[in-house]
Amino acid sequence: MSAYTTCMMPDRAPLEMAAQDFADRPTPRRRFRASLSDRLWRFAAFAPAVAVTIMLILGFVEWFRSGGVTALETSAIALIGVTFIWVSLSVSTVIVGLLRLAISPRRLHETHGSEAKQNVALLVPVYNESPADVFGNIQATLKELAQRGGDDRYSAFILSDSFEPETIYQEEQAFLALRAHCPPNIEVYYRHRAKNTDKKVGNLSDWLENWGGAYDAMVVLDADSLMSGAAIRHLTRALANDPDAGLVQSYPLVIGAETLFGRIQQFSNAVYGWLLAEGLAVWSQREGNYWGHNAIIRTRAFADSARLPYLRGRGGRSKLILSHDFVEAGMLRRAGWTVRFLPNAGGSYEEAPQTLIDYVLRDRRWCRGNLQHLRLLGVRGFHPITRFHLFQGAIAYLLSPAWLTLIAIWAIIGRSGLETTSYFSSTNPLYPIWPENTQMGGWGYLLFIYAMLLVPKITGMIALAMNRQNREIYGGLRRLISSVLFEITCSILYAPILMVQQSLAVFRALIGRDQSWTPQSRSMARYSWGMMLRFHIVESALGFAMSVAIVFGVISLWLAPIALSLIMAVPLSRLSALRVSDGRFPALRLDTPHSLKEPRIITAAREERVALKAHLESGPVATAAE
Repeated sequence: MSAYTTCMMPDRAPLEMAAQDFADRPTPRRRFRASLSDRLWRFAAFAPAVAVTIMLILGFVEWFRSGGVTALETSAIALIGVTFIWVSLSVSTVIVGLLRLAISPRRLHETHGSEAKQNVALLVPVYNESPADVFGNIQATLKELAQRGGDDRYSAFILSDSFEPETIYQEEQAFLALRAHCPPNIEVYYRHRAKNTDKKVGNLSDWLENWGGAYDAMVVLDADSLMSGAAIRHLTRALANDPDAGLVQSYPLVIGAETLFGRIQQFSNAVYGWLLAEGLAVWSQREGNYWGHNAIIRTRAFADSARLPYLRGRGGRSKLILSHDFVEAGMLRRAGWTVRFLPNAGGSYEEAPQTLIDYVLRDRRWCRGNLQHLRLLGVRGFHPITRFHLFQGAIAYLLSPAWLTLIAIWAIIGRSGLETTSYFSSTNPLYPIWPENTQMGGWGYLLFIYAMLLVPKITGMIALAMNRQNREIYGGLRRLISSVLFEITCSILYAPILMVQQSLAVFRALIGRDQSWTPQSRSMARYSWGMMLRFHIVESALGFAMSVAIVFGVISLWLAPIALSLIMAVPLSRLSALRVSDGRFPALRLDTPHSLKEPRIITAAREERVALKAHLESGPVATAAE
């Protein structure tokens, strides 16, 4: 039986993918020595985060010491340290990004390598996605690429692993339409695998082993990715001009959100995330990360060094590495290739889940893959920053159960502290002994933690607002501030629900409960009240229990906002699907610069998607096999 049910591809150009072993320590093609400037910038990002965390821990130790530090208080202090260092690191990352921009807008020096024409493949792996959306996006991108021309040559490959017959049929029809309207200087191809072996990793490996030998580089796009022609050309030149670069990652902006929850993600990504991305570029340097899409990769470098081995699972069974992108970046780096991050390349976009439930379902898949990274921290040859990326990906999910545990402990500490407070001594009952201001000190530390959580958002807003053009796009500073305050309010409401859901995802992963992979839903379809109640039953029950405990004085009153959020999980989930993009009040729309002033490529992609959907619904009868 053929490996492909439909194969409209060029002649094969095999490229061997070298087997890799995590137990080996390969000899890198080149060793890099960080400059003094690079080391200082990295120190500026990490040292303040560690120092502030240590000072906070010492402050809590001093606060608890007055009555003797109990085992419960020791646990609280440990959890505060574990959770707060990541909060502090996000703050220092934003600050170094801001400083580097102020000193020099160009963060990564450019080297000059080959100016020869590059043969680049645009790879779009798909799995039961909407054919109209996937092919419409690539059509818009190819038309933009053809408009400016240039010496580099581009070809597009749609690599399908879909299994639904109707989807496969529509993919074939969409491919024929794409090929019929494709610019004459760009080739497009389509291949459908008969079996989804090794998921996306296997899909890309299949292309590399059979056709990768004909291409210098590959731009990997997800089904929801969209890149302008200028962005792809920029990545192509960045890779060609740096002979040591194995991978160059762009910073995708979230687009297409119309619901409340979608707009929260889109707003955070555009207004706050860009400055975090700038800071990440400062301290990641040659040891950047790969996010699995919207990046260009040197084909032979990847084939020589980044073929993923399997992990040994329970019962000795081989397990596929699920979150493969982080690991592939690390394998490129250990082979002596650099992994660069260009946060301001522009023209790079992706879509996000539109509802709370869809976001959680995607998070469950990512959680299981990221927790696998803990097993790879000791892989030989990985750079320390690679290990940090892997650990950071895992800790992003482990922080939720840590926060949940800390809240539970803090509730007990806070309540017991109120119950045991006594101002009178039995030896001298006529004269009260007023306590020192330790309780206020404790609340002060907590307020400091909350303030640090908001610093990246406030800093990003201020930096964005300093540009007059940005203020004009938003319709003035007041409107921007109103949107930020609304987004912060929404984030506070949804944070406890996400904390519980991520804790459940970690629990599922630890007990080995598989999460089936389904295409990411990006529609605004609403779930029924019954389904939402079943989905959020844990948060609702926990919120109800906390509310009862607060009423009867069992736990501290300060947990009331968290309890309210949890008990309102179902209504908030329903509200997350509310369409706000065309609302009457500007602040509640959570607009971003690219939603207020839409880039040309986004408009073109939407038009192509609408046209292709109409074409597919008209029922053409031709097939790719013909």
